[in-house]
Amino acid sequence: MNRINNKLKEENTSNNKVEKLLSIYFTAGYPKLNDTVSIIKDLEKSGVDMIEIGLPFSDPLADGPTIQESGVSALQNGMTTETLFSQLENIREDVGIPLLIMGYFNPIMQYGVEEFCKKCDKIGIDGLIIPDLPVDVYHQKYKEIFERYNLKNILLITPQTSEERIRFIDSISDGFIYMVSSASTTGAQNSFGESQINYFKKISKMDLNTPQIVGFGISNRETFQQATKLTSGAIIGSAFVKFLKENSINQINEFVDRIIK
Repeated sequence: MNRINNKLKEENTSNNKVEKLLSIYFTAGYPKLNDTVSIIKDLEKSGVDMIEIGLPFSDPLADGPTIQESGVSALQNGMTTETLFSQLENIREDVGIPLLIMGYFNPIMQYGVEEFCKKCDKIGIDGLIIPDLPVDVYHQKYKEIFERYNLKNILLITPQTSEERIRFIDSISDGFIYMVSSASTTGAQNSFGESQINYFKKISKMDLNTPQIVGFGISNRETFQQATKLTSGAIIGSAFVKFLKENSINQINEFVDRIIK
């Protein structure tokens, strides 16, 4: 069984009912080119449940300014798809939690979709998050390839996604659904508003088969708890990337402690 499914099953059967999954996003090659593996190892040691490794791209339409800036820096540092694969070649010797690559479809197409998936399988990547890959295109052209290499394609829903579309995404998903908290780009918030809370309630009442994990706007313990009250977990991206910019990578445990302890 894929590590993502194992982790979700593990959390669902936990005796600690308030425990929810914490996934952390960071940009590969940032703050420095060779920080990638150290950050992954430190995140796991700090108690994070899953990690999303951002593959930087020159035109990141869904990213807010903090992640865009980290992507520009990573590209200037020399991060490429091949470099990331090289860095992660032996990652499974030390890291056991689920690892996902989050990025845009253009670099994956340039690399070759099947070759990219094959390489991910070889080094131990469990899933991909590709915001600009249309659901229908994935379903018609690439789902078979992803499944061949035991990769979960994590599909996104937003407050604007129709119920019919959500049901379709649920029907073809395996792993979790990335539940975008708002229609804006990524970015940290101090709390969620009434419309977002109502959105969380709406999705919960749909009783989907696929677990949901909330992303966009999670930055502290309050937003983490709000986001996970009705879902399986939450993803923190911009707030962690900002932390890396302002602090040493050796202080990662301090960031995680603020969220879950």
